[in-house]
Amino acid sequence: MELKEIQALIKFVAGQGVDEVNIERKDFKLSIKKNEIQTIAPQMVQAIAPAPAVSAAPVAAAPVSSTAANEGAPTETAAESHLIEIKSPMIGTFYRASNPETPDFVNVGDEVTEDSVVCIIEAMKLFNEIESEVKGKIVKVLVDNATPVEYDQPLFLVDPS
Repeated sequence: MELKEIQALIKFVAGQGVDEVNIERKDFKLSIKKNEIQTIAPQMVQAIAPAPAVSAAPVAAAPVSSTAANEGAPTETAAESHLIEIKSPMIGTFYRASNPETPDFVNVGDEVTEDSVVCIIEAMKLFNEIESEVKGKIVKVLVDNATPVEYDQPLFLVDPS
């Protein structure tokens, strides 16, 4: 098959709603699979949407505080300009420990270095260790355990002094 034929086949598969196609010939084998991100992303959105509706007080308070932190960032940074944010490098689920039986990687008051693991973010069933990249003391944990996080969302506040 030529490149144009493969590209046309990919467009056809995407338009037909087929998840996987395999083609075998004497001289080659071709397998086309849809990306799983499309399937996972709506699930994350659905997981976030029902939570505030089910339990208005505790769950709604967490997103509001996150939103308030983002909206109030200029005020907060003016008051605490020396603090550094450790941000999420990806979309996924935030975990403070490697499993429920082990202690959290870091807690408020813990000292971290540039290569200290501070949390795990699960993305597409892969667990990614997130390192601090700054040296200092953890002042605040901004995200609850086992909650979805977005790309570039602040996770921790660190005092570098």
